[in-house]
Amino acid sequence: MSMVWHLAAHELRRLFLSPLAWAVLAVEQLLLAYFFLVDLDNFLTLQPQLAAMPGAPGLTDLVVAPLFGNAAVLALFAVPVMTMRLISEERRAQTLRLLISAPISAGQIVLGKYLGVTLFFLILVGLAALMPLSLLVGGSLDFGMYAAGLLGVTLVVAAFCAVGLFLSTLTVQPAIAAVSTFGALLLLWILDWAGPAREEGGVLAYLSLLRHYQPLLRGVFDSEDVIYYLLVILTFLVLAVRRLEADRLRA
Repeated sequence: MSMVWHLAAHELRRLFLSPLAWAVLAVEQLLLAYFFLVDLDNFLTLQPQLAAMPGAPGLTDLVVAPLFGNAAVLALFAVPVMTMRLISEERRAQTLRLLISAPISAGQIVLGKYLGVTLFFLILVGLAALMPLSLLVGGSLDFGMYAAGLLGVTLVVAAFCAVGLFLSTLTVQPAIAAVSTFGALLLLWILDWAGPAREEGGVLAYLSLLRHYQPLLRGVFDSEDVIYYLLVILTFLVLAVRRLEADRLRA
């Protein structure tokens, strides 16, 4: 396991040595801060009307939940950019053969690289999660809903990274990996937009990333939604391992 964490630390360090990582970090935080302030301003504008309504949505519903929702949408664009080089760059630079011939399993390679890029995005999620805490100065939060939303965006980002890592194993061109990852993630995100998929219990509805994310944003914790994301992560990591094992057999 120490080798996995060594690879993860190396991957995370390599990401932060890239100007692209800092650019993604800065752009995401600026956009999230902008959305956060806009939603907060809207809440303050509507507060007099909300105060007169029984059971009106509160600060967490109108500010925190949209913030986590926007964080997931931004990750939809950022993850392909950050995962596209994980394996494809190694393959293009012809260092992948050296890596898979080393005394380390394909599973350790995949897990190390996955943890490295996921930790990078968890830093982004952590910074976004600090914004709502500033509201405690003048208001209160529903910490149950806050925790569910934070868990949801963490699972979404982790699933995105697993998909991006797998698709990076399929090509030598990082740009192709990025486009393929974005297309796959967008498809999984909007899968339930089709007419038949809107029916409860439909296969496409169950496979939709968004369908399992929305309840968590509303503060509804369901183990089925958590298991779904864990299955997505496990499935694409196993596929990535199988792909590297096939490369090792051909080497």
